[in-house]
Amino acid sequence: MKHEPALKTRAAATSILGSVLRSGQAFDGAFAKNDDINLMSSRDRAFVYNLCLTTFRRLGQIDALICKHLKKPLPNDVQPVADILRIGTCQILFLNVADHAAVSTCVELTRKKGHSAHIKLVNAVLRGFTRKGQSLVAEQDEAFLNIPRWLWDSWLLEYGEASCRQIATAHLHGGALDLSPIGDPNACSTLLNGNVLPPGTIRISTKGQIRDLPGFQNGKWWVQDLAARMVAGLAGDVSEKSVLDLCAAPGGKTAYFAAGGGKVTAIDRSKVRIHRLKENLDRLQLSVKIIQEDALSWRPRETADVVMLDAPCSATGTARRHPDVLWTKTGTDVIKLVNLQRRLLRAAAEMVTPGGILIFATCSLQPEEGSGHINDFLQNHSNFSFSPVTSTDVHGLHEVISDPGVFRSLPCHFAFEGGMDGFFAARFQRDN
Repeated sequence: MKHEPALKTRAAATSILGSVLRSGQAFDGAFAKNDDINLMSSRDRAFVYNLCLTTFRRLGQIDALICKHLKKPLPNDVQPVADILRIGTCQILFLNVADHAAVSTCVELTRKKGHSAHIKLVNAVLRGFTRKGQSLVAEQDEAFLNIPRWLWDSWLLEYGEASCRQIATAHLHGGALDLSPIGDPNACSTLLNGNVLPPGTIRISTKGQIRDLPGFQNGKWWVQDLAARMVAGLAGDVSEKSVLDLCAAPGGKTAYFAAGGGKVTAIDRSKVRIHRLKENLDRLQLSVKIIQEDALSWRPRETADVVMLDAPCSATGTARRHPDVLWTKTGTDVIKLVNLQRRLLRAAAEMVTPGGILIFATCSLQPEEGSGHINDFLQNHSNFSFSPVTSTDVHGLHEVISDPGVFRSLPCHFAFEGGMDGFFAARFQRDN
């Protein structure tokens, strides 16, 4: 059938939406595990990826539009129909797919999924969007709609409405690809036709498979967002210093410390993530001691000059690249993560040598997962003092320094160069 490839791409997209929105899987993981996608052409795989990513980025708008055209919510047992409506709406209003192709494939997919009773509904809603959808979109408050309300309220209180809207806009624009080079950034930038940013990050706009980019196979660089590189840089010169990188996988900061001459030990409890970390370091030909252990219970034989704890978190700061995180996390998840972070931070403190530094970081925009930890930590660790982040630490990018001297990047920071991930980091020094 001539429509079969088109149906398969749309079927894969709806399957992935269901896995993420109702089973809580990460989008990248659900995409990688989809057997049908692995059999597709590179063009079709790219279409599915873009369709899903755009649907997640615009999910609030899309659901609001669909809701307006439904007399009552769809029952739980026909949620695949909701996903079909979502991808159809996304194609018509945000991806410029031909109207007839978007509507006909979604109608046929509804039939093939066994929901014939809803064919007329799908057809009517999507055809309505082909006629007046763009005018409806123009009336929407896209910034407000595309952030779940509990997150919007949290960010509104912490950052103010103007920043909330700038963050939401940054999410819709996505993010460029940032790379950390081994060796001369300028030479690597020339190889990749990129731009060198202040800390030595190379930013490129090239799209396609990362493995196909020049320098990947022979270990000239690794993927690392500008904000993550700056957080690692808070350790200063690590040459010949002992460094413990806790919760280290996939290894961006580990690679940074090792490339800087540190004597690095990387700890992660996940066997799968450790395997990925090892693959990355082997490609980069960097020598690091790797240990699969839980940082809550593991302790080193000797304390370290630098301890880096990039703790598990809600990852709401990464929504430019991973918009699904906004729709899979809840306030309850944040509470659980905060408790874990507190325990990890206390464990990490035991690993710092006198005079050494501890860096606590999360790629979250939630204040509870960032500055909310500072007073608690200092009250329970009288042998540590707070070490404020300076302008020199962040290469003059003052907007990422927040009271009381912590690193706090927002997706809308560095906007004139394409933004950065949202990160928090605080630096502490242990007394001699």
